[in-house]
Amino acid sequence: MEWFTADGYWLSRLIFQRALAVVYLVAFLSAALQFRALIGERGMLPVPDLLRRTPWRAAPGLFRLHYSDRLFAAVAWSGCAVSVALIAGLDGLLPLWGGMLLWALPWVLYLSIVQVGQVWYGFGWESLLLETGFLAIFLGTGETAAPVLVLWLLRWLLFRVEFGAGLIKMRGDACWRELTCLDFHHETQPMPGPLSWFFHHLPRPVHRVEVAANHVTQLLVPFLLFTPQPVASAAAGLMVLTQLWLVLSGNFAWLNWLTIALALSVIDWTPLAGPPPAQAAPPLWYEVVVFAVTALVLVLSYRPARNLVSRRQAMNRSYDPLHLVNTYGAFGSISRMRLEVVVEGSADPVVHEGTEWREYGFRGKPGDPRRLPRLFAPYHLRLDWMMWFAALSPAYARSWFGPFTDRLLEGDRDTLRLLGHNPFPDGPPRQVRARVFRYRFTGLGELRATGCWWHRTYVREFLRPVSRPLPPERKSGGTGRGSR
Repeated sequence: MEWFTADGYWLSRLIFQRALAVVYLVAFLSAALQFRALIGERGMLPVPDLLRRTPWRAAPGLFRLHYSDRLFAAVAWSGCAVSVALIAGLDGLLPLWGGMLLWALPWVLYLSIVQVGQVWYGFGWESLLLETGFLAIFLGTGETAAPVLVLWLLRWLLFRVEFGAGLIKMRGDACWRELTCLDFHHETQPMPGPLSWFFHHLPRPVHRVEVAANHVTQLLVPFLLFTPQPVASAAAGLMVLTQLWLVLSGNFAWLNWLTIALALSVIDWTPLAGPPPAQAAPPLWYEVVVFAVTALVLVLSYRPARNLVSRRQAMNRSYDPLHLVNTYGAFGSISRMRLEVVVEGSADPVVHEGTEWREYGFRGKPGDPRRLPRLFAPYHLRLDWMMWFAALSPAYARSWFGPFTDRLLEGDRDTLRLLGHNPFPDGPPRQVRARVFRYRFTGLGELRATGCWWHRTYVREFLRPVSRPLPPERKSGGTGRGSR
């Protein structure tokens, strides 16, 4: 079947695959460096507890067979190694079936991680990586030309990402329709970047243009993905530019970069790539597999497609336990005020009027008003993101904030590694508390006068001081450490 493959998309496939492998590497690295404190055996939300209370079919994965921190580390670092191999192009040196198996390996490994990640892995870009990674398995390698059906499935995925995000905005918050959301968003987004202060202070008419351009890119341009070239390439190029604008304005883990990778798979690089290299005709078994996968994705697309046209549209939802076809969306509503939970500790065994409180610093989320936000994306700081949700409502932190403070009182090394500053380097505090502050970006005059990028004011108590009892050896003059 001559129509089955698209010879001219060999470079599009190559660029997409290498970009996806980089995202995989970042995702596995994030898991390897953060899991012990978050979901490890002594973590805030231990995986063994999850496995005991949930059935296999609800979240199938490798850890259903066995879990240990050592095994999780092996899975995460193996994922890093496979990702590096894919970046280096090892799949192109293997036969078609070998390359497909190599691409299947990171998908299985990361699926297993997401299935036990709980709230720490409840973000839309987890499902997006899994859905994209699943399709990449069947995209083939340099041995054969890229299959047309899989290329169209990638466009269908990109369409749902962009169009779903556009619809959820128009339905979710009046400020998107009034073109005023960016008067607040750069300041109140989950994790501002180093340029967010400057984006926030752009003239309001520029903010209106930003919102209007976003609506065009997310509500109109996605339909052009299904038109002939070069229109489809131009549409994808606009999406790339929009995503790069978002990369500059904030930290959204690998969401923007993975969306860019999807858009790059649409662009026809033939004028730059030249004639395609010699490629063999696809074997029959490969054609059958691609047809079967296409049929599966189309069947599973019914509920996500129905969700797009629903007045009660849900965003970032999976309809199957393997995250094969999902719904996407972001910022259906915009916060008008930035609230931050500030965590503090004290060495005093009893709280009194003169108690000295020292603030813990986080790597990405705002804390010290003098610190300019840093760029971390595509790396994902999971604790920092959840702290933003906790400030919106204590309900988001109910399952993990208590264990988090316990770990601070214990001086847990893995937990402290997630933070940017530990004010108690010589031993854990005796008391920990949390308070909510309102943060706003300072103006240019304030910045010059105070050196502060943020101005903050106290709002309310989030967690009353909690303490650990003084151990017997400390009472008698020893140096031992107690537990809460």
